[in-house]
Amino acid sequence: MKALIVSDSHGATEELQLLRQRYEGIVDVMLHCGDSELPEDHPALQGFQVVNGNRDLYGSTFQEEYLNEIKGTTIYMVHGHWHGIKYSFKKVANRAKELNATIVCFGHSHVREASMVDQVLCINPGSFRFPKRYLEKSYVILTCDEHTKTVHFYDKIIKKSISLKFPSKNVLQ
Repeated sequence: MKALIVSDSHGATEELQLLRQRYEGIVDVMLHCGDSELPEDHPALQGFQVVNGNRDLYGSTFQEEYLNEIKGTTIYMVHGHWHGIKYSFKKVANRAKELNATIVCFGHSHVREASMVDQVLCINPGSFRFPKRYLEKSYVILTCDEHTKTVHFYDKIIKKSISLKFPSKNVLQ
């Protein structure tokens, strides 16, 4: 399974279109974790699964949560502003577990990070519009196989920044 994950694009359209052109047909799903600040029918969002963010247009009909099983991996996506993600990933990881998801994707803080919390892989791709804590504008390519989940952080559209690997199954069982 391979996923493109972006968040907090805040009106950027060219970058979203470039990402779609680069990864369409290569990834199984393209996820936008909210704060696109674009209307649902905007061409830049074509092909993306999108959730509502705290800065999205008033009256937006984006869903608040997204849940999907892709090639045996269940992914939960939410913006994160209702889950206190700036302080802890515990609440969002618990919600993912309630939904039997092994991965949760979210944004809101504009800080790229990934970690395991209670056997749930928590991923924030950061922002390619207004990053915080790091200078690099970023997005994620997630790859999962039966042994490993790998989070590849990319700087803008071109160069790879960092990759993190996590076990796909609980090795303590």
